[in-house]
Amino acid sequence: MSSIPVTHESASAGPARALVLLLAAGCGLAVASLYYSQPILALLGRDLGASERAVGLLPMLTQLGYAAGILLLTPLGDLHDRRRVILAKAVLLVLALLLSAWAPGFAALAVASALLGLVATLAQDIVPAAATLAPAERRGSIVGTVMTGLLLGILLSRVASGVIAAHWGWRAVYAGAAASIALVGLALARWLPSIPPTSTLPWARLIGSLGELWRARPELRRAAFAQGLLSVGFSAFWSTLAVMLDRDFGLGSGVAGAFGLAGAAGALAAPLAGRLADRRGPATVTRVGAALAAASFAAMALMPALPPQARLWLVAASAVGFDFGIQATLVAHQTIVFGLDPAARSRLNALLFVGVFVGMASGAALGSLALAQAGWVGVVLLAVLASVAALVVRLRG
Repeated sequence: MSSIPVTHESASAGPARALVLLLAAGCGLAVASLYYSQPILALLGRDLGASERAVGLLPMLTQLGYAAGILLLTPLGDLHDRRRVILAKAVLLVLALLLSAWAPGFAALAVASALLGLVATLAQDIVPAAATLAPAERRGSIVGTVMTGLLLGILLSRVASGVIAAHWGWRAVYAGAAASIALVGLALARWLPSIPPTSTLPWARLIGSLGELWRARPELRRAAFAQGLLSVGFSAFWSTLAVMLDRDFGLGSGVAGAFGLAGAAGALAAPLAGRLADRRGPATVTRVGAALAAASFAAMALMPALPPQARLWLVAASAVGFDFGIQATLVAHQTIVFGLDPAARSRLNALLFVGVFVGMASGAALGSLALAQAGWVGVVLLAVLASVAALVVRLRG
């Protein structure tokens, strides 16, 4: 596997704090593009004359585009200057968001949604760039800070989308998102340094090398399996929460969205996890994080014994706990993966997030099945079992 040396390693003083925060903002705003549509599907359907079943395809198309982008586009960061890849994707993401904002009908919006997912993988280019710019002794903390932006983007995007759409309409959601990406892109064009490519492989061989990396790196497989299992519980919880709150407590989707703020508090684990990974080793953080996630999910088994209001507080506290554990584990896994081969960081990150994506998709499907067959207790049991399995994977390592 042919490669050239990486120039931004431990000899560097590392990126300035302002640049790290800019990368975090760019990461969060890019990944938020995947989730803006979810709270506004009803508005979209009424305005475009589409059925509930049709508009329900939009998030799926965005996620499929994202999965394709992870596999086909994210590895380009090893083949080209990452600065140029990031800026090019920022331009394309702005165009995809504007196409969504101005879509004259459902078909155009469906195409725009798939394209949006494809280029929203900008987030997965920014994280390896931050890891490359960081000196080895600070890599965990810098990656943790950038990941905080990504996680906040995931958790707060739905809240922002719902508020903006309620006041200015659904098209304003996409137009505002396009403006935010444009501003971040201009700032990155000004302050992000060039990051030389680390591979000379042709694109087809670069994509083919993903299989070689997967087979050759057992620690990568362990990280992807463990994080994928944690993602099962995470997705099962968040994909069924609104249904449970409506059925058991008579609460609307607005309250379910507010629980995202509790999850956002857990995202603050990322910088702390990065610092702990630098000091204590990332493997230790993965075990502590998986154990915390399992314990937080298991705590919800106490809900039947509590009065209604106390149950809601328990769900919120559990959301903070398991989100803290899962995000800490993700940052630690990225620290492990980025240290395996500096010349293949974009590809390694792509493979790790394929595991996350598969876990999220499986968790949504299994969570809905568990809720239908066994109620909320079934969802909790699924999340606990998946988290314990992740802990076992890490302990065996």
